[in-house]
Amino acid sequence: MPLSRLNNEQLTAATADNGHNLIIASAGTGKTSTIVGRIAHLIQSGVKPEEILLLTFTNKAAAEMIGRLSSYFGKDVANQVTAGTFHAVSYKWLKKENIPVVLKQPGDLKVLFKSVFDNHDFSNAGVDYKPLVYKSLLEYYWLWQNTGDKDFYDWLVRKNEDHKAYLMFYQDVIDSYEKTKDELGFAGFNDLLLNMVKALENNVVESPFKEVLVDEYQDTNPLQNRLLEAIQPPSIFCVGDYDQSIYAFNGAQIEIIATFDQRYDDATVFTLDKNYRSTKPILKLATKVIEYNERIYPKNLTVFREDIHSFPTLLEYDELFTQYQGIAEKIKASEFSYDETAVIFRNNSSADGIEAMLRELGIPCRRKGSNSFFDALEVKALLDIFMLFVNPKDVLAFIHIFEYSKGIGSGTAKEIYDGLLTINPNSVISALLDTESKTDFFKTRKAKQFSLFDEEELIQSKILDLNKLSFADEFLDHQLLNYYKLNNESIESIYKFYKLIKKDKYTSIPSELISNIISSDFYQEITETLAKKRGTKNHQVDENLVQEARERIKKKTNTLKELSKHYSDNNRFINAMVLGGGEMSQGEGVNLLSVHASKGLEFVFFLI
Repeated sequence: MPLSRLNNEQLTAATADNGHNLIIASAGTGKTSTIVGRIAHLIQSGVKPEEILLLTFTNKAAAEMIGRLSSYFGKDVANQVTAGTFHAVSYKWLKKENIPVVLKQPGDLKVLFKSVFDNHDFSNAGVDYKPLVYKSLLEYYWLWQNTGDKDFYDWLVRKNEDHKAYLMFYQDVIDSYEKTKDELGFAGFNDLLLNMVKALENNVVESPFKEVLVDEYQDTNPLQNRLLEAIQPPSIFCVGDYDQSIYAFNGAQIEIIATFDQRYDDATVFTLDKNYRSTKPILKLATKVIEYNERIYPKNLTVFREDIHSFPTLLEYDELFTQYQGIAEKIKASEFSYDETAVIFRNNSSADGIEAMLRELGIPCRRKGSNSFFDALEVKALLDIFMLFVNPKDVLAFIHIFEYSKGIGSGTAKEIYDGLLTINPNSVISALLDTESKTDFFKTRKAKQFSLFDEEELIQSKILDLNKLSFADEFLDHQLLNYYKLNNESIESIYKFYKLIKKDKYTSIPSELISNIISSDFYQEITETLAKKRGTKNHQVDENLVQEARERIKKKTNTLKELSKHYSDNNRFINAMVLGGGEMSQGEGVNLLSVHASKGLEFVFFLI
């Protein structure tokens, strides 16, 4: 049974008397086993499974604990325990009580908020600076809902005094948004908790729970804590560690765990201090890092593992590229499997460089919570253009880069490629630069589709259109312009590519070539197409979203530009970026994840 596997500290906590119990459980001290043991103790003591509520920060954590219970009590009993995140539990509870709620994702609510925001005129504020954009105002509003502050507008002014001039306008927007949302019956994630709290505090629903267990208690925010207090269970069992609080960005307040024994007269605090996960050198380093944290509750961890694979090492680098290279080489030389290795970083954009370097060394890796750097369309397009300079017969690269051009799909791009090879069978770049050679390819294609009369008429109309465009004289002589499938827009795209390759056909320095591609009209056209597509919602272009997309694209291209500076050969660079890890699987390999995404996971080899 679960209780028989607990050490004395865990058992004491798991079998504590009903009341307000707080368990300080550092990483590796068996908090999950203790929580499962507590639920087992409650069931064995006569508490019905349906009278137990387990609140976690991920549904995965809840499923794991219920799974452990199932192995002891069977699925029928374990599944009667209500378990899940604060939001998931609230949603199910509201539905069970027949309280109307139509859950909407944040993206949908942003669209609704924007529709309200755009109907308000901010020009009468009397100041020469602009108000918050709709997205920022809504995100501030959502963050405030989690903070527990009574007045949103006072809180907003404390964040930035400049907001004061627009408070009246903001209030009108938010009032209209809430009214519209209520009329439609829509609810966001915060609304689930707010509606549940309201239903409990107004006695619309009655809590059936005799004990509520809370995992990761140090990361609860005031709204979540308000829900816990609204439930008013006879007994609570909160497990957490103030040194592991990482959700302040979402309104989490360390004061909630810090004041536990002050807020509850019958509070009992237990400490689990036997670490079964880490070796002594690792724990010693971790203790050194957090020793200056304000001590809320005493902590003195003891290590039970005697094996020592290696000591923690501080790696220092002069620049980012050598850091990426050094980390990749460390992983390559490591005795541990790639699946047991993790690189943890502050944000997802920081992973791009290390992912590129792992690719050069042929090391498989996978991103958790974000897409691969090399899956970004702006990166693919940039590398495809670069590839054509290295391998001017790469048909896939040629097709890919012209898929973004108006009037040129993959089929037309392949036909253009075939036609250019009739001019120069070794290079489509040389063929496009050759404005003197003649080919029957484009004539033949055109003749198959039109009569002689139609062909002449088409040619005349095209000449008139081309005269309106600012092309170099020699380009106007290119046979490709006679191709019947091309219109003004598509010819203009081809001309932009023509200018790029004419300028850089002899460029052999990767960083110079990458920079020139990025600044070219041709690549700018591609990225602008991507930005507008990403900034279009419900068939309407949102300029704020377009600008955000442009900035993210710029970050990606800058990363590639920085990486290229450390290569002196075009072939080696493209091999590292494209060919080196082409076979890598997203399902296996080194784990690349942010600090927040790593929460609750275990690995053998860490690089942070």
